[in-house]
Amino acid sequence: MSSDATAEGYLQRAQLLADLGRYDEAAGEVGLALALEPANADALTTLARVHLAAGRPAEARAAAEAALAVAPDTAAPLVARGLALVEQGEYAEAADTAGRLLAAGPADAYAQRSAAAILSGSRNGQPALNAAWRGVELAPEESQAHLVLALVAARLRLYDLAERAYREALRLDPELDRAGDEPGIVRLERRRYAAALAELAESVPAVQAAPAAPDSPRGVVDDLRRLVLYGAGWTLVGAVLVAVAAAGASSSGPSRFLAVLVAVSGAALGWLLAARVPGLTRTVLPGLLRSDRSLALSVYAVAAGPVLLLVYTAVGTPWPLVLAIAVAAVGELAVFSRTVR
Repeated sequence: MSSDATAEGYLQRAQLLADLGRYDEAAGEVGLALALEPANADALTTLARVHLAAGRPAEARAAAEAALAVAPDTAAPLVARGLALVEQGEYAEAADTAGRLLAAGPADAYAQRSAAAILSGSRNGQPALNAAWRGVELAPEESQAHLVLALVAARLRLYDLAERAYREALRLDPELDRAGDEPGIVRLERRRYAAALAELAESVPAVQAAPAAPDSPRGVVDDLRRLVLYGAGWTLVGAVLVAVAAAGASSSGPSRFLAVLVAVSGAALGWLLAARVPGLTRTVLPGLLRSDRSLALSVYAVAAGPVLLLVYTAVGTPWPLVLAIAVAAVGELAVFSRTVR
């Protein structure tokens, strides 16, 4: 039997032992493989994952770094190193590792979602959300991509998005709700993410019931609803006033002037409210188009209102006003219906 086959056999036995929760024995088997092939990156990565599963982040980090010395910027050891660093509280270095992971695998769904989880664990919310969406885009049929998105969203207090993403993950993997009890290293990340999400879910009622501090951040979904209610409401009332002015005047000049005022003030109000949602156009809205289309379209309706009013000032015909009123009304009704539910 060749040394390669023998080393592979040790790694297979290590995986079987880890699946039984016998992590010390599994580490011993990997050690035998490394005695034959000290520069075996797969063996070193397996050892890192065994240590992670056993709750030994320092040892996991050392093994992952040894694997990276052999195979630089490879996804699996980078993931192991990043997870170990998060457990050690080394958040800046964990975020740096996630950055290396993103750069190494821009089209790799595993790399993207793993980097998202590491960034989220190291308190880098917006980059984590970007990477989580990228992971879903690359692998929409993989439950773990949606699970990571749910975890990142929950940490950002995007509870509607977290719930929708978790439901999709559960649809793709009906056994996901039991993932937190699985031993082993094959589904190491799946178990960790599911357990972290379950822990967050338990704390949500307490968080929601607790009185908010004067400067505490509100949920992004709540900010978007507020944007629609105020922004679309302003357009709706303003467009009606412009229409009344146009109907009661002998020329369209006064109503056009009023339309400009309403459009500019409405755009300023919308901008102020939109500024409360970081990454709105780049990340949040594209994600909402997949997960919450009605809310996303309502936000777009807010942006369309001032534009239609300015179109009216240019052409003077009533149809832009009619469209502005209709678009604003639909946006308002969509948000009101969600509130009632």
